[in-house]
Amino acid sequence: MEDNELALAFSELGAATLGESGGRPMRARIRPAWTGAHVAAPAYPVRCTTGDNLAVHVAVERAPAGSVLVVDVGIEREFGYWGEVLTTMAQTRGIAGLVIDGGVRDVEALELHGFPVFSAMIALRGATKTLPGVVGDVATVGDVDVHRGDWIVGDVDGVTLVPNDTVDAVLDAGRARSQKERTLFLELRSGRTTIELLGLDASPIEEVGDLDR
Repeated sequence: MEDNELALAFSELGAATLGESGGRPMRARIRPAWTGAHVAAPAYPVRCTTGDNLAVHVAVERAPAGSVLVVDVGIEREFGYWGEVLTTMAQTRGIAGLVIDGGVRDVEALELHGFPVFSAMIALRGATKTLPGVVGDVATVGDVDVHRGDWIVGDVDGVTLVPNDTVDAVLDAGRARSQKERTLFLELRSGRTTIELLGLDASPIEEVGDLDR
């Protein structure tokens, strides 16, 4: 399957479904920096020295067009590692988006640019641009190990990673799960309950109070 077809398929399924179908969900702190951000593209990992974003600048220059930068900033997240300047350069070079386990700023500008950003926080303090880092090698972001070429799917629910060697299996499982859920929704609208449809055991739940009140 071509990358653009895979991106469309993953986007349609969404991060939540893929995270339940063999993908690896990132921790909940990794959220859209602006409402409506969404991305599905191969990862280009970046590791920074904490408090410094020189590696990010280098990655924007060197990452293949169509990549999502996936950035590990180390132990100190509360810096504005990314903003409008890097966004402008990234869009010019065809970068598809950013996932960063740290802070970003210029959020209104990011939204106006329509550049998908998923971050751990919004932070004002600027980062230095002088310290060592690594681009294109494995990085740990949102407590998930990210290798170059793994797929990143981000939307309103968060970010899920699909390892490159499991793309077909996760896609098939995601489609099967999506079809199962469509059937479930039809049954629920007909009046059936999740207790019945999912085979849940309600016996551990204690019911108190007078239902006639």
